[in-house]
Amino acid sequence: MSLALSKSPSIAPEDGTPETLRIIPLRRTGQRAAAVVVLVLLGLVLTSVVRNEAFQWGVVADYFATTAVLRGLWLTLWLTAVVMALGFALGTLLAVLRLSANPVLRAVSWGYVWLFRSTPILVQLLFWFNIGALYPQILGVRTVDLMGPVTVAVVGLTLHEAAYAAEVVRGGILSVERGQIEAAQSLGLGPWRRLRRIVLPQAMRSIVPPAGNMLIGTLKGTSIVSIIAVNDLLYSVQLVYHRTYQVVPLLLVATLWYVVVTSLLSIGQYYVERYYARGQAGAR
Repeated sequence: MSLALSKSPSIAPEDGTPETLRIIPLRRTGQRAAAVVVLVLLGLVLTSVVRNEAFQWGVVADYFATTAVLRGLWLTLWLTAVVMALGFALGTLLAVLRLSANPVLRAVSWGYVWLFRSTPILVQLLFWFNIGALYPQILGVRTVDLMGPVTVAVVGLTLHEAAYAAEVVRGGILSVERGQIEAAQSLGLGPWRRLRRIVLPQAMRSIVPPAGNMLIGTLKGTSIVSIIAVNDLLYSVQLVYHRTYQVVPLLLVATLWYVVVTSLLSIGQYYVERYYARGQAGAR
């Protein structure tokens, strides 16, 4: 807070001690006026949303917890968890390969990250959905039977997420001080044990924030699988409004569920970050 110093109007004492100074906070009239304007505008917007009958809030309440919507929500949560787990497992492996001394392994890891980060996720999903045109059979099984819509969604999203997870993990590993690794080497710890016991626990401080953002992004990004008829949350409400023609309230149902889940994930991310930031200066 900016402060102003002002001399006290009292007469200086005769014993030679310095004059008393009192602190006067600077007035922030402009900021207060801007805050009032923002609050008024926000109130007008909220009032318009609540009172606008076109939103059909009664329909939103009727469909918010229906079986079809909850089933789609469950598939969205399951898909998010599976993709994040598999994506970070593969991404960690790619990060380790990228940091290895072997030039071939480094090149393969770099090429994977470059390819999957350069291609839109929608294109990747459509490619895997039509993989049967290239390989009619895999291990003697018809590809169309082996690669159903849910399997395609898991494979496509996992390979896409792994490319980003690899960079997140690599950045976290590089944030660990070199002295920690050298100390582990002097104790005779092998490469994998050093990674598991020394490097990754310290790297988590740098990995958790972007990983939390990736988790929230993956949750919302799973809505793209509706393009290949996976019955996730968005596709579930689409099936309903294609039948009832109540597009806006059904989209609001999906929106509210996404807001609720992402808010809970954000709260969890805050506590996980605080856990791994223990002992760090400025941690809250």
